[in-house]
Amino acid sequence: MLDALGERAQSLSYELQDLGAELHGYLEGLEADPQRLAAIDERLDRLARLKRKHGGTIAAVLEHADRCRADRDRLANAESEAAVLGAQLAEATARAERLAAQLHDTRAKAAGGLERVVLEQLAGLAMDGASFSVELSPREPAGEDPLDRFARSGADVAELVIGTNPGVPAGPLREIASGGELSRVMLALMSVAAEAGAATLVFDEVDAGIGGQTARAVGEQLRALAEGRQVICITHLPQIASLADRHFTIVKDTSADTALTTVTRLERSALVGELVRMLAADDDDAAARRHARELLKAA
Repeated sequence: MLDALGERAQSLSYELQDLGAELHGYLEGLEADPQRLAAIDERLDRLARLKRKHGGTIAAVLEHADRCRADRDRLANAESEAAVLGAQLAEATARAERLAAQLHDTRAKAAGGLERVVLEQLAGLAMDGASFSVELSPREPAGEDPLDRFARSGADVAELVIGTNPGVPAGPLREIASGGELSRVMLALMSVAAEAGAATLVFDEVDAGIGGQTARAVGEQLRALAEGRQVICITHLPQIASLADRHFTIVKDTSADTALTTVTRLERSALVGELVRMLAADDDDAAARRHARELLKAA
């Protein structure tokens, strides 16, 4: 048995000698190139840095390279693209200016009609002798870009100007009108809007700052508006409330953790009592009840 193993060992020894000779010959034939090795190492290091920076994979690096090439091509053609975009911008600006001019002319023509109708409405709301006008002025650019002067509503700023009494200088409505005057102007404007086909109008405390005959005039105007459309009005004045076709009370209860608001329709039998309450009188006040019935009768 040992003889057989010895023969095998001898055979392997010859085989190893032949293999060593062939490897030695292969190594002798290799041409060492330290510069190429350094270049390969540098490229591998560069690829590793790129992967760390741009997604972690070669595929992500290649996608980033494609985007960079596209940006490079776009920048290379930037001058010609800028010329095209500049021409498009000039064309759009010219069109915007034409449309803004047309809109301005339309507004200027409509302003006269609006002024006349609003003044007619104000005369019926105890503001006879008031002046009202619509002033159009160019919109000022918000920044350095001149295109900022254009908005969805055009290039105009419309200011409602009112003189509340004869001899009093007119000024912007938003600055000089009192609460009652503002309410009546708003009612006049809403009346004009109703003529344009508004189906439902809502007035929240249009009676602010008014009373007496003026309140009655406002109520009459509201009732006129209600012919052919729905008018919802929240009021604290019995002069106005008495003119409505239907009445509701609104009561807010804050006794619980969450406030609760209840809206209840008033029957005719309860209406006098509610008007008495609006007159700030006790329910057993005969004069107040008589006044409430007179208001309903006059309506």
